[in-house]
Amino acid sequence: MEKATFAAGCFWGVEAEFRNVPGVISTKVGYSGGKLVNPTYKDVCSGRTGHAEAVEVTFDPAKVSYDRLLQVFWENHDPTTLNRQGPDVGTQYRSAIYFHNPEQEAAARASKADLEAAGKFRKPIVTEITEGSEFFDAEDYHQQYLEKRGLAHCSIK
Repeated sequence: MEKATFAAGCFWGVEAEFRNVPGVISTKVGYSGGKLVNPTYKDVCSGRTGHAEAVEVTFDPAKVSYDRLLQVFWENHDPTTLNRQGPDVGTQYRSAIYFHNPEQEAAARASKADLEAAGKFRKPIVTEITEGSEFFDAEDYHQQYLEKRGLAHCSIK
């Protein structure tokens, strides 16, 4: 099993998208890329911790490739909006890929470069690609939030 970590706005919708990918074993929502140890949702929403709302994906590379996960990431949010996705505004809603090994870093950078070269977006891609730092689980009520409420998805694009 491998881990992949992505931030693409509100983590509820992002998690729901990844949970539906065959080969994904599990997902959990949390906070990544910041400086405070064990931040709470309230801490992260203050915009002072440096964390992004993120999803940690555990996947079986024999069943789903990291490239496929990158495709899901790019297709399900707007990577050209800085610190914003839809109505959600703040650094915690930034677009980010947190890589866990050199192969993930290379694949993430290549996929971003390919999208830029293809001219798919009218504005520059602002997605940050950085080494994964400690991932802090969000509170239990955030885990599988949409599923618990009988919702199939929320718009993250």
